[in-house]
Amino acid sequence: MIYIPTIGIECHVQLKTKTKLFSEVDNDARGKEPNACVSPVDYALPGMLPRLNGAAIKYAILAGRAMNCKINPYSRFDRKHYFYPDSPKGYQITQFYHPIIGAGWVELPSGTKIRIEHAHLEGDAGKLTHFDTYSLVDLNRVDTPLIEIVSMPDIHSAKDAHDYCKELWRLMCYAGVTYGDLYNGNMRFDVNTSVAEEGSEQLGTRTEVKNLNSFKSVERAVEYEIVRQTKLLEAGEKVVQQTLGWNDATGKTSPQRSKEVAADYRYMPEPDLPPIHLTEEFIATESAKLPLMPADYRAKFGEIIAHDTLEILLDYPELMLKLNEISLQTGLAADVVLISNLFASVLLAEEKSAEYLNDLPSAADLAKLADMNTKKELSSTATKEVFLKMFDPQMKGRGTEQIAKELGLIQENDLGALEAIVDTVLKKPETKKAQDDFRAGEEKVIGFLVGQVMKESHGKANPSAVQDILRKKLA
Repeated sequence: MIYIPTIGIECHVQLKTKTKLFSEVDNDARGKEPNACVSPVDYALPGMLPRLNGAAIKYAILAGRAMNCKINPYSRFDRKHYFYPDSPKGYQITQFYHPIIGAGWVELPSGTKIRIEHAHLEGDAGKLTHFDTYSLVDLNRVDTPLIEIVSMPDIHSAKDAHDYCKELWRLMCYAGVTYGDLYNGNMRFDVNTSVAEEGSEQLGTRTEVKNLNSFKSVERAVEYEIVRQTKLLEAGEKVVQQTLGWNDATGKTSPQRSKEVAADYRYMPEPDLPPIHLTEEFIATESAKLPLMPADYRAKFGEIIAHDTLEILLDYPELMLKLNEISLQTGLAADVVLISNLFASVLLAEEKSAEYLNDLPSAADLAKLADMNTKKELSSTATKEVFLKMFDPQMKGRGTEQIAKELGLIQENDLGALEAIVDTVLKKPETKKAQDDFRAGEEKVIGFLVGQVMKESHGKANPSAVQDILRKKLA
């Protein structure tokens, strides 16, 4: 019997507003003490009323447009009731009946399209830290503005689940609506997995793995659930619909609670917040602020930059923005290729790459570096050396050419000067045997002679030009 997996994913994206969704408290609690960013609204002091943060509406529009979604002019909030220590109000303010973001789709690098059912605004819950005999509650995260993105069950492999989550992360980061810090929970994934017999018109019983915060964990959890559920069905047993936790160390899921359905939450309209009415003009104005997306960069650079290199660089919006600036400035594909390779193979290999991303050289300086390499003023090795020196604080304010000169790396390209150096080397007794060997047909000795010229020029001669001169003189 062949079983086909079906996966749907709910993604919670923390919006990077300055203040929370329903209060004027600092929204960025990274590095702060527990319960330091909390207001009476957050811990549900009686009589405290929520006040909607307008910036969250603007971010939601950008997020929706990044996913090719329809933005609904009318939306409203609802109360989702559940009792848990991380939710002081006893309910979560969310959008159930009328979400702000309608249907859309996300295209994976493979070309597969995953449909988006909808995405809605809501306030986040707090955080519980569990110990052996007690748990601690941190309310810093309460009412952090979220959009919850709900996919259709269009994913049928662990690899596509991984790629969908990664592409979603890219879209939200490029749109500028989130910090995208997975470690700190800026994006979290709830993964619903089911398996059914091939050809079945009915989906199998699903399980939900909660709060995954890495793409690899998503892929591993889906792989595990597919195997686990398949084994149960093959043994004639039933899959239980339940919420599961994921243990990264053991690579296994474990039951947390039975899976709730909508009726369990007793949804009702939020009485303290009026409905949201957006004009088409407002939606169009905010949508126009969407910057270039990964798909735009793939369309622009897909024929220029190697596929693997491009997919690596797409994880870094700062680098793609810089490549686009260089492309607009010089219009030369060769410049984009050279700098993209330096970004991928040199910059990202550095220990301080995360720090360097915040202070990239100007597009003009990088374009000059590419130009000097093209003109053979810098060798490949020298180009890499100058590139890394651009990030040295002591080199701040110096242009590309000045850095290259201070490092003594500019190659000698004057053919007259190079010919004189070659003549000097060929007159030396220690090169006579190599000259005779080359004339006798031993090609490899040309490397020795080029090396002697490089030594004589203190490394400044252009090796390619030197070899051409040597071959002519030894012919």
